[in-house]
Amino acid sequence: MKIIFQDLQKGELKIEITTLDDLWYLSHCIEINDQVQGRTLRKIKLGDDSDKNVKIIKKPVTLKINVERVEFQKFSNNLRISGKITEAPEDIPHASYHTIEVEEGTVIKIIKKSWPKYLLQKIKDACEDKGSKILIVALERDEVTYALLTSSGYKILADLEGEVGKKGYADIQEKEFYTEVAKHLDEYVQRYSIEHIIIASPAFWKEDLFQIIKKKYSTLTKKITLATCNTTGKNAIEEVLKRDEVKTVLKDDRTTQETALIEELLEGIAKNSLVAYGEKEVKESSEAHAIKILLISDLYIQEQREAGKYLFLDTMMREVERSNGEVHIISSEHDAGKKLYGLGGIGAILRYNLK
Repeated sequence: MKIIFQDLQKGELKIEITTLDDLWYLSHCIEINDQVQGRTLRKIKLGDDSDKNVKIIKKPVTLKINVERVEFQKFSNNLRISGKITEAPEDIPHASYHTIEVEEGTVIKIIKKSWPKYLLQKIKDACEDKGSKILIVALERDEVTYALLTSSGYKILADLEGEVGKKGYADIQEKEFYTEVAKHLDEYVQRYSIEHIIIASPAFWKEDLFQIIKKKYSTLTKKITLATCNTTGKNAIEEVLKRDEVKTVLKDDRTTQETALIEELLEGIAKNSLVAYGEKEVKESSEAHAIKILLISDLYIQEQREAGKYLFLDTMMREVERSNGEVHIISSEHDAGKKLYGLGGIGAILRYNLK
């Protein structure tokens, strides 16, 4: 994301979307009753209704809308912002509805009554996030999973199985499989400009793969960190994110940071100390100005918006900020985010216990 212009006294922020990950950030920054202005396509009718030659064309126009709905689907590659038109060319009726579709390369202006710090931090995070540069490879004797870390979690690039026999030519087949794994790994490194590679496996398979990479793709070895995992597939990726040996590589990764916060919350629940979870407990803690860190699931935010209850949540987040607390919106795309959602979608690490 790139900030083109800002005037926070007027609540104005003009930004350009530079990566698809920006859409996830933006979906949490644009709220109901914000004003959004951008270049968009609008259906225009040419001719009178009685005219047999009436035509409907799509015309590029600049519109401003009052936001009523924000929709982001992970795999759609766009963000849909809907609401009533407040500013438009003369041939477009005001107060009619329109949806602005935001995608990579789109430039929009967002206007709020005020920008809270936690939303400005989201924008800052998006501007600093140049896209994930970390590839995780979870390996077994005859299967491999490649995952790319993203702002909202991770994306499984491929799950592959090799034809490794139990007898006879097993060693040869295994070597051929690992050679193929190394080839795919090199292709992903080039495609996504990967800076760090984490190879994890039970037993010694990671070392076997590393030796093949060392011979065939020696320039990759300096990017590689080896780790241990006891599971395979998606479960192995979740496990790797918590391993001590990869903490240095992952220290700046959003998913790792969010996982650490949720682990701190869960530890506090287990010890019955300095935490709150669920709407009732967190609300009471907020009213007592006891919240040090507020954790909110992005899925919970979406549900509150759809139920027309977002104002209560927005008020709480702003109140926590005024009390010098931190607000973190946690992605539900990774395991830690799912755990938070299972606790009611909202939790808090406290300065002191209320009980």
